[in-house]
Amino acid sequence: MPGVVMAMARHNRPSLMIYGGTIKPGYSKLLRQVVNVGKCWEAQGAYQYGTLAKAVGDPSKTPDDVLEDIIQGACPGAGACGGMYTANTMATAIEVMGLMLPGSSSSPATSSTKMRECQKAGKYIGICMERSIRPRDLLTKQAFENALTMTMALGGSTNGALHLLAIASSAEVPLSLADIQRVSDKVPYIANLAPAGQYLMADLYDAGGIPAVCKLLVAAGFLNGSVPTITGKTLGENIESFPSLSQDQVIIRPLSNPIKPSGHLQVLRGNLAPGGAVAKISGKEGTSFVGKARVFDKEKYLNAALNAGQIPRDEQLVLVVRYEGPKGGPGMPEQLKASAAIIGAQLKNVALVTDGRYSGASHGFIVGHVVPEAIMGGPIAIVQDGDTIRISADTNEISVDLTDAEIKDRLKAWKPPPSMVTRGVLAKYQRLVGSAATGAVTDLF
Repeated sequence: MPGVVMAMARHNRPSLMIYGGTIKPGYSKLLRQVVNVGKCWEAQGAYQYGTLAKAVGDPSKTPDDVLEDIIQGACPGAGACGGMYTANTMATAIEVMGLMLPGSSSSPATSSTKMRECQKAGKYIGICMERSIRPRDLLTKQAFENALTMTMALGGSTNGALHLLAIASSAEVPLSLADIQRVSDKVPYIANLAPAGQYLMADLYDAGGIPAVCKLLVAAGFLNGSVPTITGKTLGENIESFPSLSQDQVIIRPLSNPIKPSGHLQVLRGNLAPGGAVAKISGKEGTSFVGKARVFDKEKYLNAALNAGQIPRDEQLVLVVRYEGPKGGPGMPEQLKASAAIIGAQLKNVALVTDGRYSGASHGFIVGHVVPEAIMGGPIAIVQDGDTIRISADTNEISVDLTDAEIKDRLKAWKPPPSMVTRGVLAKYQRLVGSAATGAVTDLF
């Protein structure tokens, strides 16, 4: 979806985006509960740490039985990951930017509503052509503020920060990490949606969907209802005919009683991330963490340690995964296996820090997008096992207990590892790509 909107912005011809839609909830017969794809990875962590079968209460069922049951039930049909993972994060953001049909970010992939949306697309692309409504007419600073507002209110993915920065770059709209933090400071987190919460997008659709959430946020002054859209009407006009949130719904909290009074995405800075980092902290796991570093030079090494049950429960640890940034990956691969396994294994004594990125399904005390990344000689490159790392969403800081002189001395002795790629498209990408703080785009050279 970010690629679609970036292309729309670059070509600037009348266009709109159609979202394929969210998947319906899955179900585990043995756990007797709703599950989704994220639960598979969490179950893998519980499996490795010997706690999976205990959740069933049936001594005749082995951990393999439970894991297989969850995997079989997690994805009952077509559609994108069901919670406020990256797909639904971007869809909801792009809808309130005015580039999608009203309500289309929350309708399930296999619903008749989704089919009707596809049929209506011709009508609205016709309106865009007749009135010469172009993507850059809609991709304004106010539209990006709307996108960030919806992301904060719903508890969206850290990838939302990366992708919106990249889209803004293509649209030549000034957007920075400071804007993300500014919106986070003022918008309450109100949605009890996975991964940190209980419900899925299909549940929110039944309760009124994104137009109903828009009504709430527009009325409260958080969303700008005057932004233009592909329908030829404003966002506020688009949502007038939709119902408000149902009275008995429990997914969206009242603005007066939020899950967290400010956004869950926080931009952290400090001597470990001078150029910034993006943390996903819902508040359920606390707002600060101090622990000893345990360093892994690629995600695969952390995954191997988790699979072998080598991350202890009795130590306060900050797991550092580096050389996974835009250049270091190369490509900034998302780290879902490790973050989900930590949750599933109930390693509550662990925080995770990386110069790479996460899946939208990731949750817990996680910090990503560390800038400068390790391969560029950022301070994360010289962290050693046993160093003390401090993370605070209260003061928006991330630091390692080293003096400036100690960091400088370590960097003098540091040498970048050899690149994994030396030719071809990936090598070109690695040479051209910028930092996560500017959207990891390849055309700012």
